[in-house]
Amino acid sequence: MESEQLFHRGYYRNSYNSITSASSDEELLDGAGVIMDFQTSEDDNLLDGDASVGTHYTMTNGGSINSSTHLLDLLDEPIPGVGTYDDFHTIDWVREKCKDRERHRRINSKKKESAWEMTKSLYDAWSGWLVVTLTGLASGALAGLIDIAADWMTDLKEGICLSALWYNHEQCCWGSNETTFEERDKCPQWKTWAELIIGQAEGPGSYIMNYIMYIFWALSFAFLAVSLVKVFAPYACGSGIPEIKTILSGFIIRGYLGKWTLMIKTITLVLAVASGLSLGKEGPLVHVACCCGNIFSYLFPKYSTNEAKKREVLSAASAAGVSVAFGAPIGGVLFSLEEVSYYFPLKTLWRSFFAALVAAFVLRSINPFGNSRLVLFYVEYHTPWYLFELFPFILLGVFGGLWGAFFIRANIAWCRRRKSTKFGKYPVLEVIIVAAITAVIAFPNPYTRLNTSELIKELFTDCGPLESSSLCDYRNDMNASKIVDDIPDRPAGIGVYSAIWQLCLALIFKIIMTVFTFGIKVPSGLFIPSMAIGAIAGRIVGIAVEQLAYYHHDWFIFKEWCGVGTDCITPGLYAMVGAAACLGGVTRMTVSLVVIVFELTGGLEYIVPLMAAVMTSKWVGDAFGREGIYEAHIRLNGYPFLDAKEEFTHTTLAADVMRPRRSDPPLAVLTQDNMTVDDIENMINETSYNGFPVIMSKESQRLVGFALRRDLTIAIESARKKQEGIVGSSRVCFAQHTPSLPAESPRPLKLRSILDMSPFTVTDHTPMEIVVDIFRKLGLRQCLVTHNGRLLGIITKKDILRHMAQMANQDPASIMFN
Repeated sequence: MESEQLFHRGYYRNSYNSITSASSDEELLDGAGVIMDFQTSEDDNLLDGDASVGTHYTMTNGGSINSSTHLLDLLDEPIPGVGTYDDFHTIDWVREKCKDRERHRRINSKKKESAWEMTKSLYDAWSGWLVVTLTGLASGALAGLIDIAADWMTDLKEGICLSALWYNHEQCCWGSNETTFEERDKCPQWKTWAELIIGQAEGPGSYIMNYIMYIFWALSFAFLAVSLVKVFAPYACGSGIPEIKTILSGFIIRGYLGKWTLMIKTITLVLAVASGLSLGKEGPLVHVACCCGNIFSYLFPKYSTNEAKKREVLSAASAAGVSVAFGAPIGGVLFSLEEVSYYFPLKTLWRSFFAALVAAFVLRSINPFGNSRLVLFYVEYHTPWYLFELFPFILLGVFGGLWGAFFIRANIAWCRRRKSTKFGKYPVLEVIIVAAITAVIAFPNPYTRLNTSELIKELFTDCGPLESSSLCDYRNDMNASKIVDDIPDRPAGIGVYSAIWQLCLALIFKIIMTVFTFGIKVPSGLFIPSMAIGAIAGRIVGIAVEQLAYYHHDWFIFKEWCGVGTDCITPGLYAMVGAAACLGGVTRMTVSLVVIVFELTGGLEYIVPLMAAVMTSKWVGDAFGREGIYEAHIRLNGYPFLDAKEEFTHTTLAADVMRPRRSDPPLAVLTQDNMTVDDIENMINETSYNGFPVIMSKESQRLVGFALRRDLTIAIESARKKQEGIVGSSRVCFAQHTPSLPAESPRPLKLRSILDMSPFTVTDHTPMEIVVDIFRKLGLRQCLVTHNGRLLGIITKKDILRHMAQMANQDPASIMFN
């Protein structure tokens, strides 16, 4: 019955019932005990009539390129609230850019009037550099704090430093004179929990007590993290990059980049990493940096009052976030350009570069790892790579692409199941279960017990004379000698074979647990777990190739360059290439990923292997699906995001997509001078549309402009309070000249100032390929469809998303705000 009623109102609710039932953000918070009402979405409500009456809406005019050039000139006295946005609405890029041009003209016209006006003009010009400087300083400081705290709390699971409680394990033993080379991690100042509680350093009792305390601390950290997220800042969960991509495309999510989210995400990120869960802190650091950029932008009117300008700051902030996450300033800029930014003008490139520079400088000054490097796993290799090695590098790229395709499908399937079952309603329980399973399985294996960043460092590191890891337990050939520092290839010892078996088990464990961990209600990044999986696989392949070259150096593929007693294979390099391939397979990044990884290693020499592996992983991953993990989560959550990378190749026309359709009632419109205040208020109360086209008359249907529901409501309320004689029977005039009225008529209400006089229009025969391109490049929210100047209908951003889903044989109801 409900669907029949909605059908008569011109909308198939049973076809698209999830579009207005609940947005993705409700699902994002569903398990955190937060009830939020996302019942209406601005684009659909231009035509849909199923939102509650009396709701306040915000929409801006989706005008053409010069749609609002004289908007501010027409407003003699700006009406408070006009042109602002409500939560979960999309900004109008065209209008925001026009507002900024008007502001810039006004400042320039006044700057010669006085010294004060000149000072204000200089402040306005420099405010962009000031805000990115502050963002870089805060991002670097917070990243250093997170690194130091996470290291300390990770080691807290195993023991404590009695001489200085704030020291982690490595720092505790720095000043000890009783540390030996073989047991460099043991010193009297560092006590394991077994030594403190039962007084035993070795034996089964000690092992069991350390095991119990490891699980206890892991569960405590995980419980505290999820509890803080649930109670104080539900938006602090996840990696944040899918939402930041959506925000940068113009979507408004109030509070997602707020101070509470920043504070809770910073604290819980440390707890989540320290709990040992299969997650990283690099992705959430981008969210933290964007929170800093958003907060500092409110100090400068140029950015606080303009949503489009604010997104330029957020693009620079995301570059700073990757800069401090990986110690890769240039990679951060390219990441912002390639992966997250929707609008990236040249000046934003310069400011992103500067923000990344400042953030990296601050982090280097803090020196959180004590190695004078920006990242924990900085390595340098001294052996060149050879042409034959491209074959195993490409095999690692194939593995990375297969892993990426598997992970995306498995993780999205699990997240969809979480949303559709009762399990998703208990986020705390889910986190506790995942943390418990992770801790119980991870402790017995030394490679899974390690902090993931430490694991990657060990896998990347080449075996030198000072390495005591079991991965470097080779049998030394006393007859072979070399004058250089490089150690020649040697036969693997028992320790290496044991380490390979442990790494194989660690690889299986990491693959399974990462699928279930990414998406739980704690801050969780994907960069480090993906790199760890690739590094494990790469190190195993590297050792295999190394042993093959040692035992079969007379094969034709090795004979020319890999003789007896030479160091020709570097297993650590394979780990690095595998890490890049797996991360590329999951995110589908290419250029920025290669730059990030070579900045990590400090060597340009390995660009070609990295490029080969990353491109191979992308090609293999794209064969199973073109979406990266972030685009897949955007689609899962149903955010109104038009991906610029996605091609539209269908031959439909604007008339095929516009609404109202043939079976729908006519479009609700206003006439320019034939309606009263009561008529407009009745239309607002009886419909839920967020905007109304204004036409000359019902007969002509000639388009005059576009008026927003929110602006109409605010303007009428303001006129009733401030203008005498405005009553319900007052004629509303959108025309330039007021028509002649009888003498006894009440005073007319002029609303031309809130009217968008040049809304963006297309004809009914415009190919949808062009319409989609216009929406992407101009950031439109809607455009009107005309035929010979007569209004026919409207196309919104969600109409396009629905149409693209239908053309791809997908159910629109399954992807739009479910």
